[in-house]
Amino acid sequence: MLDIKWIRENKQEFDQLLIKRGLEPVSERVTKLDEERRQLLELIQKFQQARNKKSKLLGNISNRANKESDELRRDVEHINDKIEELDIKLKSNNTLQEILELLPNLPKEEVPFGTNESMNKLIRSYGTITQNPWAKEHFELGETLGQMDFLQSSKISGSRFVTLRGTLAKLERALVNFMIDIHTKEFGFVEMSVPYLARPQAMYNAGLLPKFSDDSFETTNGYRLIPTGEVPLVNMVADSILPRETLPLRYVSQTPCFRSEAGSGGKDTRGMVRLHQFTKVELVTITTKDEADKEHEYIVNAAEEILKRLDLPYRIMLLCTQEMGFQSAKTFDIEVWLPGQKKYREISSCSNCTDFQARRLKARYKEFGSTENSLVHTLNGSGLPIGRTIIAILENYQNQDGSITVPQALVSYMDGIEKIKPE
Repeated sequence: MLDIKWIRENKQEFDQLLIKRGLEPVSERVTKLDEERRQLLELIQKFQQARNKKSKLLGNISNRANKESDELRRDVEHINDKIEELDIKLKSNNTLQEILELLPNLPKEEVPFGTNESMNKLIRSYGTITQNPWAKEHFELGETLGQMDFLQSSKISGSRFVTLRGTLAKLERALVNFMIDIHTKEFGFVEMSVPYLARPQAMYNAGLLPKFSDDSFETTNGYRLIPTGEVPLVNMVADSILPRETLPLRYVSQTPCFRSEAGSGGKDTRGMVRLHQFTKVELVTITTKDEADKEHEYIVNAAEEILKRLDLPYRIMLLCTQEMGFQSAKTFDIEVWLPGQKKYREISSCSNCTDFQARRLKARYKEFGSTENSLVHTLNGSGLPIGRTIIAILENYQNQDGSITVPQALVSYMDGIEKIKPE
C-alpha cells in the first residue's frame, strides 16, 4: 500500500512513476478523494467536541428537569444522530481505499524504464553455457528416465501436475536439504516451518489480495492455499512493533506452493516449468529502510550461491519498470541457462518491497530510546524453486545415453549416487 501523505505532497512525481509502471496518472482523483475524507473526519471531530462540551454542561446542571437541561439533551441527541450519519457515510465510501489497494509499488530511481523483458538490464553472469546439438528438454529426459510422470498425474489432479519417482524424487528431497543447509549455516537465515493455508487478511498483507484473487486457490471456508512461502513469512511480523536491535530478521522456509496460473493458457504447457503445485525454498528479510539495499544484495547472493555450488550457468537481470511484480520497488531476476530450451529462464526473483507490505502488515520498529515508530522494509527471494532447479540439473547435466550426472555438491545428499540412470 502506498503512503497517501506522500502522494499528497508529491503529486507530479507520483504520476510520473505510475506512467513508468504503464498506468494512467491518478493523483488528482486520489488527492480529491483524500481531501473529502479528511474534511469528513474533521467534521466528525468537531461534532464530537461539541457533544462533549454540551454533555459536560448537562452534567453540571441539577438533575431536576428544566428548560435548559431539556435543550441540552435534545442537542446531544441531535449531534449523536449527525455523528452516526457521518460515520455511515465515511465507512460506506471506500473508493479511495479501493484505488490505493490496486496501485502497485513505485519503482526506485535506479530501476530502468521499460515495457518488456528485452529492456531489462544485465548485471552479471556466471558459468559457461553449453550448446549441445543433442540436448533434450527436461520432460523428454524425465520420460526417458521413467521417473517423471505427467499422464497418470493428470488422471489424479488434472493438467499442470507431476509425479516424480525413484531417484528424481530423492533428488527433490536432496535439493531441499542442500538449500536449507546453505541458507541457515552460511547465510544465517532462521529455518521456519509455516502453515500452508492463509486467511484472506494474510494474503492482503502480502499484497496478493484483492488484485490477484484469481491467481490462488480458495477453500470452501475462505482460506487460501499459499502461492509462495513469502505469505506466512512476512506475516510473522504483522501487527508488531519490533526492537531495532532485532533487525534484520532473516527467515527461510520450504513449502509447497499452489498457483492457479490464471491467464497462462498456452504457456509452458509441457513439463515442470509452470505447475499448479510445486516446492520452493523462500527467503524473506525484515529490516530498516537504511539497510534494505544491502539486504537486497544479500538475498541475491544467497540465491545465486546455490547455483554456483551446483555449477549451473546463470545471469542476473535488473527488471525494468513494467516487468516487476506488484509489490516490488526493485527486482533482480536470476535466470538459469537451459541447454534443452537453448535459452535462459527465470529461476529466482529477489525483490525489495520497501514499506509497501509493511503498511498493510502494520509492521513497525522502534529505535532504542525513541518514542517514534517506523515502518519496516520487507524483501523476498526464491532460494530456489525445487522444480525449476531439477529442470536446470537435468538439462545441464544430461548425457547422450539419457542418464543424468549428479552435481558433485549433491552426491552426499543423494547417499553417494553419482548418476541418475533410466529405469
